[in-house]
Amino acid sequence: MAETLQLEIVTPDRMIVSDTAQEIQIPGKSGYLGILPGHAPLITEIAVGEIAYRKANETRYLSVAWGFAEVLPEKVTILAETAERPADIDVARAQAAKQRAEARIKQGGTDLDYQRAEDALQRAQTRIDVAGKK
Repeated sequence: MAETLQLEIVTPDRMIVSDTAQEIQIPGKSGYLGILPGHAPLITEIAVGEIAYRKANETRYLSVAWGFAEVLPEKVTILAETAERPADIDVARAQAAKQRAEARIKQGGTDLDYQRAEDALQRAQTRIDVAGKK
């Protein structure tokens, strides 16, 4: 059995990652999935969250929001609506988005799309968290 997996993370704009990894953690709709070489094939929906992958003695992180992942024994392909490396995240923008989402939730009201506000809050917090892991 191989000791590494090929990892590809693609957004509509570009290829974000094309690398090898010894272990990958991805945010599935029902919780985080740990993927090791030789994993059983599966397709899963990606939620808002953090992707972490280990290469040698280094763990790399990305912020991701929505998409799908195809897991094969030797390759993981993630098609994401958005994905960002820590260096690409504008922290001030993410903090402003977090404040807007918190204000929207706090204000409430009958016209509030609560799920959309929660998603915006979670995405902003994930971006802030990942940016701190440079």
